[in-house]
Amino acid sequence: MFQIVLTLHSVVRWFILVGLIYTIFISYRGWFQKRTFTSLDNTARNLTTILTHIQLLLGIWVYFISPITDYFMHNFKDAVHERAIRFLAMEHSLMMLIGITLITIGSMKAKRKKEDLDKFKTLAIWFSIALVVILFAIPWRF
Repeated sequence: MFQIVLTLHSVVRWFILVGLIYTIFISYRGWFQKRTFTSLDNTARNLTTILTHIQLLLGIWVYFISPITDYFMHNFKDAVHERAIRFLAMEHSLMMLIGITLITIGSMKAKRKKEDLDKFKTLAIWFSIALVVILFAIPWRF
């Protein structure tokens, strides 16, 4: 079961990265070219946010059934000094939670903005910061 959920979690990350990069691209383009915020732009914002929340649920599921987390919790004093274990059991989950929170806040703020330019600007800034956090938190060696 662990391997199936972990694989699903790993596959969904690529959809999120594509969605996040696309949404950031259209946000900067809309911001700098003073475009109208269309339903396609809103769909990209919404879909990216939904995917990140699905990924959060998958990540929580992986976290609680992972043998790495189990080892980390039962051998904390030793495990915290092992870089790979600490990264997967502590740093990855914390940074991803921050990234998802930034996406959620940015999405909610953009949704509430009245002006199209403000929507694009809000999405561009919040989603860009989230992307940087997420890129640092992805375990790329997998």
